[in-house]
Amino acid sequence: MKRVSAVFSAVALAFALAARADDIEVVDARLAVSDEAYTLSVDFAFELNARLVEAVANGIALYFVVDFELTRRRWYWFDDKAAAKRLQIRLSYWPLTRQYRLSTGVLHQNYATLEEALNVLRRVRGWQVLERSAPLAEANYEAAVRMRLDTTLLPKPFQLSAITSRELNLESPWRRFIFRPPAPPPAPVETREPKETKEAER
Repeated sequence: MKRVSAVFSAVALAFALAARADDIEVVDARLAVSDEAYTLSVDFAFELNARLVEAVANGIALYFVVDFELTRRRWYWFDDKAAAKRLQIRLSYWPLTRQYRLSTGVLHQNYATLEEALNVLRRVRGWQVLERSAPLAEANYEAAVRMRLDTTLLPKPFQLSAITSRELNLESPWRRFIFRPPAPPPAPVETREPKETKEAER
């Protein structure tokens, strides 16, 4: 009986670990088309556990990465990867101003509370993933997006801890959806008015 209980406990633990492996959920993802570019908007759902909250409060920056791919599957040849983009968002805490900061490249924004910063982090809006002029076929493409915490940019002790502890691993599965590019607008028809001849003028 004890052996059976041990087996059930091991199975339950395996399911618990598997459930924690996907701590970030992609709630919604959509591509929009403007005159200049294809833009992606994504909604994520996740919470920081106590250890990550403490790490940020102690001055350790967390780097979140959003990966995007746009691929046309082809059974007769290699897949056509139309786009592969990566967006890095840095979450940090500034004790002098007691504010949390989100940074993307040279751009940054401060927030009074961690929850305010997380609410913005969970919503990616208008991210340009492909130029409008990119040559896309009039076919179905598979779009895929995910978010993950980049543990390779954590301090070395945290990197080692991330190998054995799920507390420092945040990652969503790939969210895939079908996208069909709009048909290109018809080329303008060039019209030329016949030149008036001198005979016509007479």
